[in-house]
Amino acid sequence: MIALIQNEIFKMLLKKKMILIVVLLIAFIGLFVYGEQYVYRSAVERFETMAENGTFDWRILTEQQITRLNERLDSAYIPESGLQSIEIQIEQLEYFIENNINPITPSAARFTVDFAEQSLVLFIPLLILILGADLVSGEFSKRTIKVLLTRAVPRWKILLSKYIALLMMTTLVLLLMGLIATLVSGIYFRYWGFNEPIATGFRLINGSLDARNVIMITRSQYMVLIYALAWVVSVVIATIIMMVSVLVKTTASAIGIIMATLIGGQFLQYFLSEWPIAKYFFVSNLDLSKYMTGSYQPIEGMSLVFSIGVLLSWAAVSLLISFIVFIKEDVLV
Repeated sequence: MIALIQNEIFKMLLKKKMILIVVLLIAFIGLFVYGEQYVYRSAVERFETMAENGTFDWRILTEQQITRLNERLDSAYIPESGLQSIEIQIEQLEYFIENNINPITPSAARFTVDFAEQSLVLFIPLLILILGADLVSGEFSKRTIKVLLTRAVPRWKILLSKYIALLMMTTLVLLLMGLIATLVSGIYFRYWGFNEPIATGFRLINGSLDARNVIMITRSQYMVLIYALAWVVSVVIATIIMMVSVLVKTTASAIGIIMATLIGGQFLQYFLSEWPIAKYFFVSNLDLSKYMTGSYQPIEGMSLVFSIGVLLSWAAVSLLISFIVFIKEDVLV
């Protein structure tokens, strides 16, 4: 089994997928770091221009942000769900001011977490898609499946080795993302912020923000928590991608199906959120970080435990289908 896993990892590395992934991570992280620093500097410069003594106070900037959000509440073009989300953001910012938590000044720890949170729904799945789209379908496309199955190894072991290798490489990608995001943002911002306090544990009760169970932890602890949730999402996505790669015979078809599912899932979540079945679709449950921040949940009845349960159910069914099809199908044809 170890030899099979090593062979699968070597094939992934030989295809230079990790080089492409690292290049994409550096490019996107660098772009977002620059954008965040630009927005922050612009806000500070506007404030210092208005301030009499030219000093910077994050509380006043936060209050200005609250004022802008309150102005958006008067817009007739924002749907009810969007208005509720804005109201929750205002309540969170007011909580930060009351508890002396700076939500404005960028830091490496904050950016690393924010980047992971924003990547859960699309960017991380796309990176895993690069790794695993041809996991099995590539063997058919290149006609190497016959050679692979001539070994005196059960089919389930072959697929299991591919799955374990994919999970190991997926974990490596997630670690690289965190490392690159931390280093690039830390060097650019010149502020790490690992010991900054952060409030987590916000809950939504009847559309209102409940801060009774909020606890204070450090940015580094929160980073570990968010990346643990991201790992759960990554494992589920990797499992589903492997199933699709088993079911179709070309890599292009596998990529097309996964891309259409991810994008279509976003439309389903935003435009059919009132449909009860929508909350059982795996794409609707990918953004696990929203439960840590108290962000607005577009589908009623969803919670962290519910979303993790739905994701694990999808992973279990996908894994079962993958092994049944791969073992029973006449792959030599």
